[in-house]
Amino acid sequence: MDIGPVNNVILLADCYKVTHYDQYPPGTTVIYSYFESRGGKFPYTCFFGLQYIIKRWLAGPVVTREAIQEAKEIYSGIYAEEGVFNEEGWNHILEHHGGRLPLRIKAVPEGTILPTRNVLFTVENTDPAVPWITNFFETVLVQTWYPTTVATSSRIHKQVLHHYASLSHTNLHAVDYSLHDCGYRGVSSVETAAIGGAANMISFKTSDTVAGTCLLRKYYNLKTVGGQSGPFSEHSTVTSWGRQREADAHKHLITNNLGRRVGCVVDSYNVWECCHDIFGVQLKDLVLEHGRKGGFLALRPDSGNPTEVVLKCLEILGQQFGTETNSKGYRTLPPYLMVCQADGVNYRSLASILETITSHGWSAASVGFGAGASLLQRMDRDTMKFAYKCSFAVVDGEEVEVYKEPITDSGKTSKRGRLSLQRENGVYTTIQHGQGDPEKDLLVPVFENGKLLVDYTFEEIRQRAELTENDIDILKFLAEEK
Repeated sequence: MDIGPVNNVILLADCYKVTHYDQYPPGTTVIYSYFESRGGKFPYTCFFGLQYIIKRWLAGPVVTREAIQEAKEIYSGIYAEEGVFNEEGWNHILEHHGGRLPLRIKAVPEGTILPTRNVLFTVENTDPAVPWITNFFETVLVQTWYPTTVATSSRIHKQVLHHYASLSHTNLHAVDYSLHDCGYRGVSSVETAAIGGAANMISFKTSDTVAGTCLLRKYYNLKTVGGQSGPFSEHSTVTSWGRQREADAHKHLITNNLGRRVGCVVDSYNVWECCHDIFGVQLKDLVLEHGRKGGFLALRPDSGNPTEVVLKCLEILGQQFGTETNSKGYRTLPPYLMVCQADGVNYRSLASILETITSHGWSAASVGFGAGASLLQRMDRDTMKFAYKCSFAVVDGEEVEVYKEPITDSGKTSKRGRLSLQRENGVYTTIQHGQGDPEKDLLVPVFENGKLLVDYTFEEIRQRAELTENDIDILKFLAEEK
């Protein structure tokens, strides 16, 4: 997956970091830094994406003579002078390490769910001649914020869906397929789609963002696919038939995919007439035949107030196709039929829609959802207040605890010393000042001196991130969220 114009590891840092090699105290031999979420929108993190960054950028002999010369040329142009770029330092890495990065990274296993304000990974140099390398790679390593935020947000979505599924039906396995990723077109790049789409697949097994599956196959040992899809219509495929032939458009799709999972967009013109007259009358026999052959039909309203539209669509379809009452006392559409809302969906609107339909006696089993920007794009590094900070150094042989403590913002006070992550009685705690028990440290060495030490599979990440009875109270979170 060779993406973008940059393929030189020396160009992965903010420009000003190029000058930092001679800003540390003389005699500095070790710089040790860590990465954490300092809080933000969500109370926990679902850690994911570091392995992609390591495999994509850091593993192997990545510093070459050509890379050094290219970087020297570019940085000399940026600073409009020679001598700013640390050519000697990069040549040292090339000559003494064969171009492999003398770094050690320890991290929590990917897919781990832990409260914010805990260390997620640590980074330090292994060669005392190049201590500056630790924070030179802050820029690319901090980009772990994106897949971790997507994975966390998606899991919050899943908790909402799971709550209402538990309330209104018994097929909780269906929650894995209840939110479809429609975000490919809504993100800033193909690489963003790949990273975000992969992160979302930790919680959900249905997706149109095929780039996510491609990333998982290359970087996370996935053998099949991460997210499934099916023949679904869009407005162009319906409206190209013309308004008078809307029924023909839907009939054509179902007939050509009889017995499969099919999705029809129903709001091209009049969503109520489409549900009642077209599907509930004109195409009713075809829909019933589709169901008898094992097919499934999702009708997708794509405009209007989602809370009102979903409920009304359920009522119309229930009137036309009948309903069943499940063991929990909630009405369901026949098992071959569903309403799928894929516009204006986020974890808050999910809760609103599901609360409305369940309060009117409908089971969450009769609805599905799709989401795009809210899943993959509507976030930034400050959503979860991610930060990468130096906490320890060795200067002239003396160990130094490094920290910041801004008087204007106590929330940005950083941790001190070497860190470890421990769990006692189910509670995660970050131990500072080098006082942690190495035998209990949950941070796993994942990279050292150019070599990937642990190669996680996507399936084990999924298993690690599964919902548990110890999860936060999702309704309480929604009520308290600012």
